[in-house]
Amino acid sequence: MQIPPGRDGHRLDQVLAELLPDYSRSRIKQWILDGQVRLDDTVPEPRTRVLAGQWAVIGIAPPEPADNAQPEAMPLNVVYEDSDVLVVDKPAGLVVHPGAGNPAGTLQNGLLAYLPELAELPRSGILHRLDKDTSGLLLIARTIRAHTHLVRDLEARRITREYRAVCVGPMTGGGMVDEPIARHRTQRTKMAVEQGGRAALTHYRVLARFAHHTYIAVRLETGRTHQIRVHMAHVRHPLVGDPAYGGRLIIPAGATPRLADALRGFRRQALHARRLSFVHPVSGETIDLLAPLPADFRILLAALADDDAAVDRLEGLPWPGHKQNSI
Repeated sequence: MQIPPGRDGHRLDQVLAELLPDYSRSRIKQWILDGQVRLDDTVPEPRTRVLAGQWAVIGIAPPEPADNAQPEAMPLNVVYEDSDVLVVDKPAGLVVHPGAGNPAGTLQNGLLAYLPELAELPRSGILHRLDKDTSGLLLIARTIRAHTHLVRDLEARRITREYRAVCVGPMTGGGMVDEPIARHRTQRTKMAVEQGGRAALTHYRVLARFAHHTYIAVRLETGRTHQIRVHMAHVRHPLVGDPAYGGRLIIPAGATPRLADALRGFRRQALHARRLSFVHPVSGETIDLLAPLPADFRILLAALADDDAAVDRLEGLPWPGHKQNSI
C-alpha cells in the first residue's frame, strides 16, 4: 500500500494502524518488529518516519494457535451469537483460561471445540475475564476485525458490565470506590488496594438491605483482577462467601435456620455478571444482554428476604435511566 498525502513525518506503525483499522497498533508493531513489513525495500522500525508516496508491503504470517489450548467439548450456555461475536453465560466453578493447576477443562478449551476458528485469535477471542467462582456473561470475538474494535471499546470504557453481589453488613447507600489495585505485597495470589497500583474505579448501588447483609448492583469502569472483591472488602463490606477477601463465615445472631443453612452452603463469592452492553463491531447496533441469577444465588437471596418471590421483585430494579431488556 502507498503512504497517502498528509502523513509526512508520522511514525510507520501509527500510519499503518490508521490505514488498517481492523488490526490493533500493537499487532502492527509486532509485524514490523518481526520483519513482516518492508518500506521501499528497506526493513523499517515501528518508529521510522514515513513520506507520502512511499510503498509499504506487508507479509502477514499465519496466526499461531491461541495459547496452545486444546479443543475440549463441553456444554456452553450461549446467550448471543452471530458471525462476529459470541456471548456466553459462564457457570460458577469454570475457569476461563488454562493455567497452573488448570491445564484443561476451561472455558477456552470448550470454545475451541465449539468454534475451531477461534484458535486464530488471541486467547481464543475471549476479551475479558471472570474469576473461576464468578458466574455470568463473557464477551468473545469471532474475527480479528471484531477483536480489534472490541478491545478498543474496552480500553475506552465503552462496554458496560454490570454485576450483582451480596455483601456482608448493612450498607447505608451506594457510592464509588476509586482506589488503585496491585498485587498483594506478601500474598502473591491476592490483590490489594495499593498506592502506586493500577487505577481502578467501581460504582455500586444498593438494591436491598437486610438485617446483616446488602444486595447491590455493581458497575465497572476498569477491569482489574479481583476488582469488585478487593474494593468491597476495602470499604469493609466483603462479598458473602469470598474465600480470599471475606474472612471467616459469621452466622448473624437471630438468623433463621434457612438463612444459616444458605450462608453455610454458599461456597463461592456472591458475584454474578448480570448485564453486558456493547456496540456491535460491524453493524453498530447496541447489544444489551442480561443473564438470569443462578440457582445458588437465588437461594441465598430468598433466604435473606425469607420470601422466594422477593427475588423477582428485586431484579426489577434497573440502573437509573436504563431500560432493561430480557434475553
